[in-house]
Amino acid sequence: MYAILDIETTGGKYNEEGITEIAIYKFDGHQVVDQFISLVNPEREIQEFVVKLTGINNKMLRNAPKFYEIAKRIVEITEGCFVVAHNANFDYRILRTEFNRLGYDYKRNTLCTVTLSKKLIPEAPSHSLGKLCRFIGIPMSDRHRATGDALATIQLFKLLLEKDTEKEIIQQSIKYFDNRHEKFRVQKILDGLPEKQGVYYIHNKEGSIIYIGRGNNMKHEVNKLFLTETRKGLKIAKRASEVTFNETGNLLFTRLKYHLELEKLRPKYNIIRRKKIADKNFNHDHMMIIDKGRIPEEHAVILIESNEVIGYTYTNLAFQENQLSILKSMLTPIENKELAKTIIKNYLLKNKVSKIVRLQVENNL
Repeated sequence: MYAILDIETTGGKYNEEGITEIAIYKFDGHQVVDQFISLVNPEREIQEFVVKLTGINNKMLRNAPKFYEIAKRIVEITEGCFVVAHNANFDYRILRTEFNRLGYDYKRNTLCTVTLSKKLIPEAPSHSLGKLCRFIGIPMSDRHRATGDALATIQLFKLLLEKDTEKEIIQQSIKYFDNRHEKFRVQKILDGLPEKQGVYYIHNKEGSIIYIGRGNNMKHEVNKLFLTETRKGLKIAKRASEVTFNETGNLLFTRLKYHLELEKLRPKYNIIRRKKIADKNFNHDHMMIIDKGRIPEEHAVILIESNEVIGYTYTNLAFQENQLSILKSMLTPIENKELAKTIIKNYLLKNKVSKIVRLQVENNL
């Protein structure tokens, strides 16, 4: 069951608008089974541009019922229904605002015909109600009045129901007031993450990396980020479509990968602080730093030559570490050598690694 509606408002500042007219048609998927139409006294001035657009002025609404007088009827006619509107976010927000003023928490699941028409009628040059109806041949009268727009939305919704033959698109487009789709989306992301140390990358729906994070337990860190109530955390959680990751096996590799990737990719929601570059050399000009890898039988190796960080890799055979030519062929090269040197030096000053091997260099290796 659907409650297809349209609302006209006074205009004005966000969440300070008032309803001037409302039309609701209870629709069972085939026909209208109930309806409620009313002008509403908003108890506030209507913006001049809205008067010109809708033709509704304060004088017309002087004897109209106030919202609290029709609130019960709205609750009853929409009970158990999906609220459907063209730009449902707007109409649903206005309704919730009016009910909040009465101290009532009005909640309904919603469907937006703008969103649906973009998926089911992508060839339309515009998805505004008037231009879309003109494109698909739906007649309209009383444009920018609640009744006319709601009746046109019914005809549009009927067409969208027919076009969604598998009923998958409409089902996926429902916005549940309890955010169950959002919870499922987040849980699906978390289920794909390991409880291991590493660096993770949050992608938006276009695939772009919007945030890079790190931690001893990547699954825990991403979950904590999604639960945060900060403005940045909420934006990241809302835009996250996928999270990829790199297991690192140790803290040094986590820091190295994290800072090198930050500097290279510069994601939108990371704060990148400029590091003071270390001007001192390592204790040995030529050496290998060997630390624990991602699995017990693996080593993480960093090669340094002429006091310069050449690259890093993972090995699982001792002879790979002892044969420099083989090791070099396995390395992931490092472009930002100064930054890598700074990160490694800072780490070595405060932490232990499994082993540092000084290399005896002959013939420039």
